[in-house]
Amino acid sequence: MSPDYETEYNNRARVPEHPEIIGGWARDAAAYRAQAPCELGVRYGAGERQTYDLFKPETARTESLVMFVHGGYWQALDPSFFSHMARGLNRLGVPVAVVGYDLCPQVELGHIVWEIQQAAAALWQRFRLPVIATGHSAGGHLSACALATDWKNVDPELPDQLVPAAYGISGLFNLKPLTETSINGALKLDMDAAERESPLFWPAPARLTMDAVVGGAESDEYLKQSRRITDVWGLEGVRTRYEEIEGANHFTVIAGLADPDNTMPRRIAALAGA
Repeated sequence: MSPDYETEYNNRARVPEHPEIIGGWARDAAAYRAQAPCELGVRYGAGERQTYDLFKPETARTESLVMFVHGGYWQALDPSFFSHMARGLNRLGVPVAVVGYDLCPQVELGHIVWEIQQAAAALWQRFRLPVIATGHSAGGHLSACALATDWKNVDPELPDQLVPAAYGISGLFNLKPLTETSINGALKLDMDAAERESPLFWPAPARLTMDAVVGGAESDEYLKQSRRITDVWGLEGVRTRYEEIEGANHFTVIAGLADPDNTMPRRIAALAGA
């Protein structure tokens, strides 16, 4: 019996209290922006949403920076909900760029992948530091895409390992199941496009590092998505790691990023060399 993909992937239906959680994100993000050393709305491209907010530690303790990519099924939300996701890493001495991007259906999903590549390239060109990619949900997908990018195809002047590691939180790495859900109304993916934009089917970024982390209370399909990318890429020479956050659902799974004592920012900081 095949899975009911609509039920498996409709996280807002699975977590009825999601409006309160998202409202809490917005409040916590605004509070952090008000007190953190930051540069807001730094442009990396011409698109309306092609900006990033840079949050700076008091003392940098790393030779890398972190790029956080928000979720929202490539069709909702923006960086202003996620500023506080930089707090834990900032306290550990790691700078964090919270990146925005244009949304579907105004642009195609493949264009969003390109935008995130442009954002990572812009960060490298500005700071000349490796970029550790992390993100939640759709942002987990985009982080894996950044890790698996052939940077010489983006710009011959870029280093091969511009993104040496990714930490995908509740990511989607095979988009084919989404073609059978209401989520695809804005994405407009056919099966060919879904395969083309799925990092699971890209050449694996051998010798680089991919963590796939997922909430223990998420749907079976979400657990499978993260296990699959670590299994397949691990066999192809990627240093992979799978982790379930006990009791966390799709919306609460990122809460630990705001806390410098939590294992999530500590792991990302380690990937950044802190």
